[in-house]
Amino acid sequence: MLRRLYDWTMAKAAHRHAEWWLALFAFMEASFFPVPPHPLLGLMCLAEPKKAIRFAVIATLASVVGGLLGYAIGHFAYAAFGEALLRALGLADSFPKAACYLREYGAEIIVVKGATPIPFKLLTITAGFIGMNLAVFIGASIVSRSISFMIVGVLFRLFGAPIKAVIDKHLGKVTAAFAVAVVAGFLAVAFLGGGAKETNQKCDLAPVSAAAAQAA
Repeated sequence: MLRRLYDWTMAKAAHRHAEWWLALFAFMEASFFPVPPHPLLGLMCLAEPKKAIRFAVIATLASVVGGLLGYAIGHFAYAAFGEALLRALGLADSFPKAACYLREYGAEIIVVKGATPIPFKLLTITAGFIGMNLAVFIGASIVSRSISFMIVGVLFRLFGAPIKAVIDKHLGKVTAAFAVAVVAGFLAVAFLGGGAKETNQKCDLAPVSAAAAQAA
């Protein structure tokens, strides 16, 4: 099923309303859709490199707005269907650990997400569940999504189609380096204070139930 969803997503790259499809996929992926919009973004940038930054901005903004839906699901409707959604996406077991890290590190975890395979939807739903400050959540989401999408847009705009091979091979490293630079100062404080190891151990042993995660 996931493969069919992926193929269907890719078919939208050639659609005359491709920008709207990109916005829709970026919006949905931030809250409940299992297929990331990056392949669609890459194909669109490959087809029209001069519009690459425009496409990246669309994906970034739509993903941030979609993240607000994920936040609302976690904050207002976790018991009703948020928990079932995470279970269907295979993310239920990761939820307590995500809640622990978000409580301990806040915005830094959302920013670092731009350099990791952590599903953004897991963080948006969890942030809503724990009641993370909404302004902080939005700001961190903008940075995180910019890291994830704007690097692709800028590289395509500067170098055009030939950059695709480089992106395919090295984007993970470039994105990781940028995200680490953004949060290094914040994390350094925790490490220098000696609390990071204890925090990581505590979160690795986070309780598996939603109720326990909420009470932690």
